[in-house]
Amino acid sequence: MKQVELYTDGACSGNPGPGGWGAILIYKGTEKELSGGENGTTNNRMELTAVIEGLSALKESCIVELYSDSKYVIDGLSKGWAVSWRKNGWKKADKKPALNPDLWERLLSLTEKHQMRYHWVKGHAENPYNNRCDELAVAESKKFN
Repeated sequence: MKQVELYTDGACSGNPGPGGWGAILIYKGTEKELSGGENGTTNNRMELTAVIEGLSALKESCIVELYSDSKYVIDGLSKGWAVSWRKNGWKKADKKPALNPDLWERLLSLTEKHQMRYHWVKGHAENPYNNRCDELAVAESKKFN
């Protein structure tokens, strides 16, 4: 299987507000940048969308090293929270509704096609790819101002 790195980030000006997402796919030293945005969204929706769009760009099953500064995304996937929410009809352990079930459903179906490895990175720190994803996401969010 091909091994790829996927760096992602989301941004939102206000929460909710205009938002953007950025993703960088790296395969054998080749980088591909992806970005987009929408009005009236939330930061967490943009974080999820970044991963969805990055995985959607892959044409075959891969080993994916996912890097994100979103604990919501990394913990939701790596700790099995999202799988549990789906199994429980999109209810969390406290019986409250899980947020963003539409995006989590899409993301879970995509992750099932790949061998996923999850890495949390500190945001706005020394990781150049995470910083670039942030720049892409912020630029996209500004298109709606």
